[in-house]
Amino acid sequence: MGRTKVGITLEADSLLAIDRLVVDRRFPNRSQAIQEAVDEKLARLSHTRLARECAKLDPDFEQSLAEEGVAGELAEWPEY
Repeated sequence: MGRTKVGITLEADSLLAIDRLVVDRRFPNRSQAIQEAVDEKLARLSHTRLARECAKLDPDFEQSLAEEGVAGELAEWPEY
């Protein structure tokens, strides 16, 4: 996917912290540092959505499904 140039406004302290990361060679430039920060935040938000969806599941029903699936195979499992 191509890149698009945008203008953003940051707090001065945030920009100084980004610049320190670039000086310390943690990132090659400001754009890369900001790109990775945005990607990380978007990934976290998508995991939050997954957690919300998982919270809607009924644990008792899910447990019964799991037990139903292995009930017939349980006798075939080796003892440890």
